Amino acid sequence: MKCVIIDDEPLAVELLEDFVRKVDSLELVSTFNNAIDAVSFINQTNIDLIFLDIQMPHFSGIEFLNTIEKKPLIIFTTAYSDYAVEGFNLGAVDYLVKPIPFHRFLKSVVRAQQIFNPAATVQAISENTTAPELEQDFMFVRAEYENVKMNFADILFIEGLKDYVKIYTTDNKFTLTLISLIKLENLLSSKGFSRIHRSYIINIKHVKSIQKNKVLISDKRIPISESYKNTFFEKINL
Repeated sequence: MKCVIIDDEPLAVELLEDFVRKVDSLELVSTFNNAIDAVSFINQTNIDLIFLDIQMPHFSGIEFLNTIEKKPLIIFTTAYSDYAVEGFNLGAVDYLVKPIPFHRFLKSVVRAQQIFNPAATVQAISENTTAPELEQDFMFVRAEYENVKMNFADILFIEGLKDYVKIYTTDNKFTLTLISLIKLENLLSSKGFSRIHRSYIINIKHVKSIQKNKVLISDKRIPISESYKNTFFEKINL
């Protein structure tokens, strides 16, 4: 399938370009950092699939989709889950919420391929996928106006603050991002992290000591709540 990436965030475009290169059934024709420039190109070029960001300045992905004459298959890519219903109502193949893991990207491509060519099978697509790296050691999080790459090994712990979380790292800095602790818990639980409190997820490798109902990470004492205590201790074999 000939595809195009439309996203105003350079890091997001770079990540999607890397993913597309791993799938032999995809051919990247072009990328655009805004939807306005892409309109005439899409109308004049035979494109099978668009990876389309929704929240872009001046001209959103949904406005773009309502403007173009040709309607390729669409996979929405966005940092916000609020548009999911509207996206599917517009006939999108799938709706990917950033940061996007490769296995989730591939699942969307399989869906698009099955629509584009019903004779294609999941096995055929998988066989044409070059060295899929299903176990990423990093994630991208939204911070202000950019997506920031964060290596799992550099994360000390994560603190929930109502609508936001603070991600503390080994360089004595923190990143504030709009994402739920539950989503992070699901993402990180198999990466050596553990939820030990309704407000905290910790990286077990950075634990210096465990003192009663607290863990020491760097110079921070983090509480262990009763509801997470047994699961945490089982995870560290105590």
